[in-house]
Amino acid sequence: MSKFLNRDILKDSILSLAGILFAGFALKSFLVPNHFLDGGVTGLALLIHETYHIPIATLIILCNIPFIILGGILVSKDFAIRTLLAIIGLALALTFIHYPVITSDKLLISIFGGVFLGIGIGLGMRGGCAIDGIEVLALYTLRKSGFSMSEIILGINIILFLIAGIGLGMVTALYAMLTYFIATRSMDYIVEGLEEYIGVTIISKNHEEIKKAVVMQMGKGITVYKGERGFMKDSFDVSSPTDILYTIMTRFEVRQLRNLVLDCDPKAFIFTTVIKEAAGGVILKRKKQHT
Repeated sequence: MSKFLNRDILKDSILSLAGILFAGFALKSFLVPNHFLDGGVTGLALLIHETYHIPIATLIILCNIPFIILGGILVSKDFAIRTLLAIIGLALALTFIHYPVITSDKLLISIFGGVFLGIGIGLGMRGGCAIDGIEVLALYTLRKSGFSMSEIILGINIILFLIAGIGLGMVTALYAMLTYFIATRSMDYIVEGLEEYIGVTIISKNHEEIKKAVVMQMGKGITVYKGERGFMKDSFDVSSPTDILYTIMTRFEVRQLRNLVLDCDPKAFIFTTVIKEAAGGVILKRKKQHT
């Protein structure tokens, strides 16, 4: 077993453990003692807990077992084993760790319960496991229907929140929606990182000048595609060859690049796309220089 593999296993284990502790903190210090709900499989466990008073640790395991099995089929056995261990770890944390109750203010519970739960689920995902199995269910449904994963997750949660609204009242359901929204946003930041990468495409007649400015002034690597520009409605047959420039940077650098490009060509066409993950090339080299 290589030292790189050992390092990755250690890193994943630390991230998963941190995710378990954060999720346990959110549940025992905010949501459970104040009878709050969330979305996803965790929300389902909380709803059953509030209705039938079954211990939340037991429900966390029981509600996630079908999704662990699905994860083993759809993703990998390694993922299923990691997820099973994480779910058991969360149940043990909920049973044996004495988390203090932080507040009884409903707004603070909804906000910070969602934040810490999102951090916990996000850290678990970065560690290669799923502390909440709704994404696995969405992946399974995606293969059986024409809906996107986001639409599937939204539909599942709408059903859950409707049940909560009917059984526990609309106020409880509304707070559950707020908690789930905040948890989702927190999870996205943890999974994708605060320095989200952005892909930028630039089409301009002054491509040579822009190319030099991006590389020499910003230190960015670029990829060049050969294309044609023109094809306007009033002059469809008129076009000219051009270099289409593509580069990747953090979202904090996009404004600087945009100003740089528009200084070279105020009529340049620029559009951006979100990059979920980027590694290697100039990005990796620049990162190493700062460590």
